[in-house]
Amino acid sequence: MDGLFEMGAAAGAGRGGSLSNSDHAAAPLAVRMRPRTLEELVGQSSLKAAGSPLHQVVEGGQSLSLLLWGPPGTGKTTIASIVSKSTDRRFVEVSAVSAGVKEVRAAIDSARAELVATGKETVLFVDEVHRFSKAQQDALLPGVENRWVTLVAATTENPFFSVISPLLSRSLLLRLESLTDDDIRGVLLRALEDERGLGGSVTINHEALDHLVRLAGGDARRSLTYLEAAAGAASAGEITLEAAERAVDQAAVRYDRQGDQHYDVVSAFIKSVRGSDADAALHYLARMIEAGEDPRFIARRLMILASEDIGLADSTALQTAVAAAQTVQLIGMPEAQLTLAHATIALAVAPKSNAVTNAIFAARADVAAGKIGNVPPHLRDAHYEGAKKIGHGDAYKYAHDEPFGIATQQYAPDTVIDAEYYQPTTHGAEAGVKERWEKIRGIVRGS
Repeated sequence: MDGLFEMGAAAGAGRGGSLSNSDHAAAPLAVRMRPRTLEELVGQSSLKAAGSPLHQVVEGGQSLSLLLWGPPGTGKTTIASIVSKSTDRRFVEVSAVSAGVKEVRAAIDSARAELVATGKETVLFVDEVHRFSKAQQDALLPGVENRWVTLVAATTENPFFSVISPLLSRSLLLRLESLTDDDIRGVLLRALEDERGLGGSVTINHEALDHLVRLAGGDARRSLTYLEAAAGAASAGEITLEAAERAVDQAAVRYDRQGDQHYDVVSAFIKSVRGSDADAALHYLARMIEAGEDPRFIARRLMILASEDIGLADSTALQTAVAAAQTVQLIGMPEAQLTLAHATIALAVAPKSNAVTNAIFAARADVAAGKIGNVPPHLRDAHYEGAKKIGHGDAYKYAHDEPFGIATQQYAPDTVIDAEYYQPTTHGAEAGVKERWEKIRGIVRGS
């Protein structure tokens, strides 16, 4: 559970880092319940598997630098803590929000001095490494290259865009997945019973538990923060739905325990956008937001819908949905509700077409039915010695040399030569696509 600690490298260097005093009774519940071993780490089954790179680092004590990429609350700081404690290394934390090049170099110099003087290695944890400038990331390289530190860097953003290549190439990239509802439920139930947590001092009813799970949105740290607040608001030793609502200041949408109404609301949301009723779509969007639905889930559904139900009737719909998903990831809630509303309305009022959906399903049905056929010889790869001798590439017409940039020649295998998978509608921009496609198809097929 990342980002909980704010002590910098200078403070951490002399005291074992910001995790050294996390077990005291006054510490937040999320801190007290931090997993101490890989076995206690929730989710991330592929990363924890025996023989996995992470397992080798923790159990085998290998000095590999790690770059942890994943959503908030999935265990990035926890993994850094486990790496540190399992091998009895010093733990030093640098926050990219507040540290500069000077602090980075000081942390690495301190680690090198400790290594020379005592032989003890240091785990340097850099939270939100994507916020570091190029110069700050460059300052990490000597420590990583010379293994003065075992770097564990965490980011919620795509490291291929936000982390410099030399640092990427010297680190093992581990991608953490969002925790499932079952994962979060397990975290909460363990915190209720564990002596480090609430120690059985309170119980929770099913409605309240389901509500906290939904509000967490896959973030374990958030779920424990909500649970701690709800426990403080509980009466008679039980956390009820009303207590949970008061604690997080958010009304629960009444989903049933099996989640049928949850899926009903999601289904109604999609069908309202498909049906072009922006008002109804906004109603269901509001219900999902109030219920604590993961905004990334909503954004994913909008991206699917943009291709499934709008397609080429308005190609900007997919761009809008993708931009909304990226914005949700970057800014989070509550601000992201504005972006989700923006995308919902845009897709609801857009012209609709399922021609793209029908086209790919029809093409796949033919392939599944065995209509494969050989690639026409003139389309086969002719870039190797001897290809011409067997007829590959012969008589191929280069489209750019033809009138209108379209060549009359066979592209599809004989088995589906007459197939017409894409049947555009006359809705929105697809009307223009339909007119152009009919002309193009005629030229290509010589009709």
